[in-house]
Amino acid sequence: MTVLRLIVPGNVQHRSGGNIYNARLAEHVAAAGITVRIQEVDGDWPVGSEEDRRRLGAVLSDAGNDVVLVDGLIGSGAPKEIEQAAARGNPPWILVHMALADHPELEKRALTAAAGVICTSSSACRNLQELHGLDNAHVVVPGVDLLDISSTGEPLDKPSGAPPHLVVVAALLPHKAQLLVVEAFARLRDLPWTAALVGSTTADPDYALAVIDAISRHGLQHRIEVTGERSGEGLEQEWRRSDLSLLVSTVESFGMVVTESIAHGVPVLVRAGIGAVEALGPTGAGTAVELDDDGQGTGAGPEQLEAVLRTWLTDPKMRHSWRAAALQSRDSLPSWEDAAAKVLSILDCGA
Repeated sequence: MTVLRLIVPGNVQHRSGGNIYNARLAEHVAAAGITVRIQEVDGDWPVGSEEDRRRLGAVLSDAGNDVVLVDGLIGSGAPKEIEQAAARGNPPWILVHMALADHPELEKRALTAAAGVICTSSSACRNLQELHGLDNAHVVVPGVDLLDISSTGEPLDKPSGAPPHLVVVAALLPHKAQLLVVEAFARLRDLPWTAALVGSTTADPDYALAVIDAISRHGLQHRIEVTGERSGEGLEQEWRRSDLSLLVSTVESFGMVVTESIAHGVPVLVRAGIGAVEALGPTGAGTAVELDDDGQGTGAGPEQLEAVLRTWLTDPKMRHSWRAAALQSRDSLPSWEDAAAKVLSILDCGA
């Protein structure tokens, strides 16, 4: 019987896109009749200490003849361990959510020694191919779950007559750029709206505190809610009351939250030039905005974001058009069953 070992980092505890992808992939591979063994490897990844890499090497050594898929957050920074596994005759595959920008030399060695590479976006795959000349890299974008939603074009859980509600679903981290969002919102105080920042406040406590301080400094405590991390029904409630979601990260390989948003019929505004543009696609369910800033609320970024949001907030036809496009686009989104089947085909392992 085929066994797939999925080796994942133990040091990412918040609800990240990578964690969600790994978990949903494992769930649907198992549903296809494959035995899946998920193994967490603790360490200060993406490179880790010598002891961290020794633990990874031991896990790879114990894999026997199992098919092995290693999260790139671990594998891309541990080329020696990947090379040793290859020398034993069972090179692992590496699942890359995002390129290892600070250690390209380690990444090239690891990916070259691997059996192959699975990337979670076309942009990440192109980037790795250009950087390292890979000839065995494949793309498997995240899937979505489609739930019953309102077909009327209005959020299910928003009280009648309530102002537009905007949501940012992402851990409060510098590259997710919530400070930029708060600065843009501060310029829109003359218009009716509410917002929620939905994501971990413990992944980077200092940054989360800076975001909360900025909200307070601008007197927006009663308009912007910082909810902390939400999942399950709590997250569903956030989607059901939202009119627009934002993902303006400075770096993003794909942005699973974009397709998750569209799956809920909620249009999305993303930063131009990041992988989230691929996730948004040419659907009309939102837009990509050029933002000249570092994500920390400086430069021209807040003004540029404000301009687009102001137009959306004051133009009911635009809001309706984006919402209608999101609702229409839902059925064309890939499922997790599709993603799992594609991974199994690439790995050449079946039930």
